[in-house]
Amino acid sequence: MGRLDGRIAVVSGAASGMGQGAALKLAQEGALIEILDRNDATETIALIREAGGEAAASICDVTDEAQIRAAAQAVEARRGRIDILVNNAGILSGRKPWHELEREEVDRFLQVNFMGYFLVSQAFYPLLQKSSAGRIINVASRTYYLANPGQMAYVASKGAVMGFTRVLAKELGPENITVNAVAPGMIATEGTLANSPEEAFDRVMQNQAIKKRGQPRHLAGLIAFLASDEAELITGQFMLCDGGGYLL
Repeated sequence: MGRLDGRIAVVSGAASGMGQGAALKLAQEGALIEILDRNDATETIALIREAGGEAAASICDVTDEAQIRAAAQAVEARRGRIDILVNNAGILSGRKPWHELEREEVDRFLQVNFMGYFLVSQAFYPLLQKSSAGRIINVASRTYYLANPGQMAYVASKGAVMGFTRVLAKELGPENITVNAVAPGMIATEGTLANSPEEAFDRVMQNQAIKKRGQPRHLAGLIAFLASDEAELITGQFMLCDGGGYLL
């Protein structure tokens, strides 16, 4: 018996990386998985089925309202409701001084990393209302606190996710829906590995209390906990999963 047997979980950005790790972990805990991703999620679905789980996917760009509506309708037709929504789809940041940023660059981060969460949550809210134990889990970033120079647009977009999480927790609390944000340290995903050298991973790891390289499964474990009944009174919180690299 898994902690999430029979629960229906929607995970955005689960074709690869941290989203894939979260989807697989939730499936291992018994949840039925619905993936939203603009890329093909065949690999994730195969991994879930190999683990004995069940999954389906919708091609969906989280900045496209028509695609989001279509995905919500498809999930409703298949499942009738959802219990868990993991907002994870996003874009990573390079390094660029704030005064060199073009408006279009800033808008892109806000549209994907914040508005994507907002639009997906809004579209799936009616399905979440049908759950007796609704959960929204937003993947945020500790860069909101680190305030890394050169990442103004990214930090602003993730800061907006923090505010969104806190307000939504208050608004949805009366409906027994919890809303939390989670943040990893430097996780070894394809996207991160493509943009960061080995030395960067080693440097980050040496600043951690627990000197292990972060993997998608680490954050996935926290997400699965917050999706479970054990976390029914945890809401409006920001939780780090970074080996003690940044202590709040």
